[in-house]
Amino acid sequence: MFISTRGRYALRVLLDLAERDSGHYIPMKEVANRQELSLKYIERIVPILTKNGFIEGVHGKGGGYRLTKEPREYKVGDILRLAEGDLAPVSCLECGAKPCERAEKCLTLPMWKRFKEMTDEYFDGITLEDLLKGNL
Repeated sequence: MFISTRGRYALRVLLDLAERDSGHYIPMKEVANRQELSLKYIERIVPILTKNGFIEGVHGKGGGYRLTKEPREYKVGDILRLAEGDLAPVSCLECGAKPCERAEKCLTLPMWKRFKEMTDEYFDGITLEDLLKGNL
């Protein structure tokens, strides 16, 4: 399992919005500047977050983005799975993967399954609010 920049940046964008959550819309340019991230790269992540209801946006003067829920309602696991597609450590455990021909005799499959379970449990047990408050 490897968390790419896409997953890490999605998390940073949502944390930035959560930190400044006043009900107002925040321009992504400001988020990019504060987070020292490429605005062009963030603009490729924002539609995914918007389409899936993590944030909402308004265009034009006074426009920008804001969270759609309270920070405590955002699980890190959900954010990473949305950005990454899956947190499976091996391809045979990815969502929608066709069954592996070797699954019945694979001696490592139970280990990979448990690793995936631990990863999902860990990230699903952390919210944006936890990260903001340093509760780890």
